[in-house]
Amino acid sequence: MTTSTPSRGTAIRATKLARDFNDIPAVDGVDLEITDGEIYGFLGPNGAGKSTTVRMLCTLLAPTSGEAIVAGYDVVANPGAVRLRIGVALQEASLDPKQTGAELLRLQARLYGLPKSVARRRVQELGELIDLGDALHRPIATYSGGMKRRLDLAAALVHNPGLLFLDEPTTGLDPVSRARVWEEVSRLNREWGVTIFLTTQYLEEADALADRVGIIDAGRIVAEGTPTELKRSIGTDVIVVRTEGDAALAAPSVEQVEGVLQVEVRRHELVVSTSDGPATVSGVAVALSTCGVTVRDLTLRSPTLDDVFLELTGARFQNENDNENERENKK
Repeated sequence: MTTSTPSRGTAIRATKLARDFNDIPAVDGVDLEITDGEIYGFLGPNGAGKSTTVRMLCTLLAPTSGEAIVAGYDVVANPGAVRLRIGVALQEASLDPKQTGAELLRLQARLYGLPKSVARRRVQELGELIDLGDALHRPIATYSGGMKRRLDLAAALVHNPGLLFLDEPTTGLDPVSRARVWEEVSRLNREWGVTIFLTTQYLEEADALADRVGIIDAGRIVAEGTPTELKRSIGTDVIVVRTEGDAALAAPSVEQVEGVLQVEVRRHELVVSTSDGPATVSGVAVALSTCGVTVRDLTLRSPTLDDVFLELTGARFQNENDNENERENKK
């Protein structure tokens, strides 16, 4: 492993980074280059290698092979130097329910060696940033899930790092709490200039926050670019058909429509890819009317990051909301 400093402006550089577990690759030769001040979204379903990658970059897990330079230091040769310069908020917040939010932040500041006067100032600054108000002085046991996430975010920032790792920061949060976390992440990047490495399984989260996105599947990055670039790379429009009955019954008829490139069946839904949506949608509607399936609604839209993932891997993302819906449908 080398200890050379990366070129100016590079926050993270990984070269052929890999990690095996019992000879089974979890991360299989990942190359990354992330610039200072960037929000980089790291997308992939559960088990794709997102968390393993971030744990290696944060020095919590040693690579099997390859190299990673983070904040100017090799994660294997100089892990202590890396840890002093990064903030990390992992999926599960490790918060003592008996402490108040302010006590937790003061303890974190002292662990990083900040003088008491500096620690007090940082607690005040971070309390304003995450907008917990008087709750900052209440026991953490009284906090909602969203409040705990925001406090964990503040704890990761207490030593004023230039690089922040957020590993699925909004998993399990309700939509309102998720939006609040998004606001805080955007403000950190915009007003404080913090570089953010964001792993997520929520496609809309990456679309809303990330300057660039990397999609990882089976331990390998299969695509990288801005959200707009990735969506344009498909070059297709999408017609979404929701049906009352089994959508699979309509698929053969829709596949025969001129201009239809691909039809995916997803429970009570057809996702139709076409190179010219406006010209194809009427033919799809006619085909649906002849196959005996009741249509609830039909929508023409532009591609999403989910469509990009489908194009690249042959599978769609399935987050916890999908799982909940599937369980409901089985009842």
